[in-house]
Amino acid sequence: MRTAIIGGGIATLFTVSSLVLAAPAAAEERTCRGSIGATTLDNVRVPQGATCRLEGTTVQGTIKIENNARLYATDIRVIGNIQGEGHRRVDVQRSRVGGSIQLVQGEAALLRNNNVGQDVQSFENSATQRFTLNRINGNLQCKENTPKPTGGQNTVGGNKEDQCANL
Repeated sequence: MRTAIIGGGIATLFTVSSLVLAAPAAAEERTCRGSIGATTLDNVRVPQGATCRLEGTTVQGTIKIENNARLYATDIRVIGNIQGEGHRRVDVQRSRVGGSIQLVQGEAALLRNNNVGQDVQSFENSATQRFTLNRINGNLQCKENTPKPTGGQNTVGGNKEDQCANL
């Protein structure tokens, strides 16, 4: 604090030598082993080898399914994405996903009767992928899966591509 004489009066001047800003709050990540019911979470991580069951859960961020992990989700709402890489199984039914569902280099998946705001992508998976009765606002993209994905009656706002062209 400094004092100065301005126009015959005294004024007190405050100087700020450094500004301290609060860091934005980091989104909380919940590790799921077991079951989570009707609650709201920021992000969910299903760790390697774990099994997670979500029912009626709201996730404001992203769900990540790690190597050999299993996700069974029913009637959930996800603001962000569902991302499986190296997963054992991803089973999502009667749910809403604001972002994309990405399944890469994993095993089995079942997507049934979901509303997906962006894309569904299934790449290089090595077990049954079944996509049925989904409403996908973006693209349905499937490449290099063995066996190729099955299903049908999906409504896709973008394109049905490669192995999913007929789904």
